[in-house]
Amino acid sequence: MQDTTSAHEQRLSGWVAFRHRDFALYCAARFLSALAIQMQTVAVGWLVYDLTRDPLALGLVGLAGFLPAICFALLTGHVADRFDRRGVLLLCYALTMASAAGLLLVARQNTPPVWPIYALILLFGTARAFANPAGQALVPNLVPIEHFKNAVAWNSSAWQTATIAGPALGGVLYAFGGTVVFAAATFCFALTFLLLLAMHPRGVRGIQEKASWTGLLAGIRFIRSRPAILGAISLDLFAVLLGGATALLPIYARDILHVGPWGLGILRSMPAVGAVVMAVLLAHRPLSRRTGRRMFQAVAVFGLATIGFGLSTSLPLSLLFLFVMGAADMISVFVRQTLVQIETPDAMRGRVAAVNAVFIGASNELGEFESGVLAALIGAVPAVVVGGIGTLVVAGLWARWFPALRERDRLVT
Repeated sequence: MQDTTSAHEQRLSGWVAFRHRDFALYCAARFLSALAIQMQTVAVGWLVYDLTRDPLALGLVGLAGFLPAICFALLTGHVADRFDRRGVLLLCYALTMASAAGLLLVARQNTPPVWPIYALILLFGTARAFANPAGQALVPNLVPIEHFKNAVAWNSSAWQTATIAGPALGGVLYAFGGTVVFAAATFCFALTFLLLLAMHPRGVRGIQEKASWTGLLAGIRFIRSRPAILGAISLDLFAVLLGGATALLPIYARDILHVGPWGLGILRSMPAVGAVVMAVLLAHRPLSRRTGRRMFQAVAVFGLATIGFGLSTSLPLSLLFLFVMGAADMISVFVRQTLVQIETPDAMRGRVAAVNAVFIGASNELGEFESGVLAALIGAVPAVVVGGIGTLVVAGLWARWFPALRERDRLVT
């Protein structure tokens, strides 16, 4: 009987973060916002490529999404630390609703120009630039420290689950027109706003210091003083920047695999399928030893899978490689997020999270721009393969340059 009770308690421990009401609300809000973002991303990618048939135009979408993150990098973290983080998130999601509604109006035109899409993506990117550090810094205030690793895994799992459903749903809805997708995204952002409004997070107080270069640069200085954190963040930056193939998925869907918008949705979903499977495994069986080495191994697997995807002309094989890419990337995300949040004081979390958000944005949105430019120069397939090789090179160099990360044994000491 005692063994049965112990096994039951062990199973429940995998869900321990959801015992806290505010975390449950935040996790639901994160799921809905991610669902909206992914649906909107599929619709924007297909719409832009359908209008232009230009890989560079797809890259410019990523650039437009990333520019606000780099332009406001020092300010966003200070805002997250100085002001109420929930309030910052509420304002940001009001702006995301506005941008989604604007895309809905653009999509209603028969042959819309491309520049309003870029302008609205800039607005959307600005909202995300401020929302990302505020959201990351808020999570430790929603659960006790002993439940934080579980919260990180489920928080990532919620995002990745939505990243599975969002692109597939967006691809299906696009069959009824882009307006349907953008309307659905606007609705999801509205629900996200309401869930955040219902939260009452504990222990969130803004810093009292006025904005200054010293305060704004504090996050950068803190990361530089922690070799393991710097290595984890920069490894993810360069690995995903070079190995990111998602910007070119509309080209693969239309011109290589010939599967149309529904196929694009499935292709975009598959990395998240792998990521959410890995996130659930990490929630129940978190990494306990040799975490640094596991991170480098995962990045190397990510690079190999990227090369395989680039060379594939079979839909099932392409989906398998994307699945492996997502699962491997999830290990890197888990290690990086846990290191950053656990080792950062609460008063610094916003500014450190802002720097982290810039690195993430650079790896994703700027990586899309890099892929688009490279594809315009040498073609989509060579661009993906070269990116995968670059990821392998980065993994080897970082393992040598950051021994503190490579030899990191436990995440929580």
